[in-house]
Amino acid sequence: MITIEDIQGVLRDVLQIGERAGTLQASTPLLGSIPEFDSMAVVSVINQLEERFGIVVDDDEISADTFETLGSLHAFVAAKLAG
Repeated sequence: MITIEDIQGVLRDVLQIGERAGTLQASTPLLGSIPEFDSMAVVSVINQLEERFGIVVDDDEISADTFETLGSLHAFVAAKLAG
């Protein structure tokens, strides 16, 4: 089972935000709120999620809603893992 902390770890590593990742809550906005989280970072985050969790994210599955909050990103990955 994937946790919010797992997603925090991906964001910490990809965005290089260090301890700030630990302050992110499920309701924390991502896109437009974390300066390091730009369009290029989205691609890197997706690649890291695929690698770490063994999922495949198709282009048509990616939307701004997925990256709206930490919780929405967590829910997306959890749904992918559930099949």
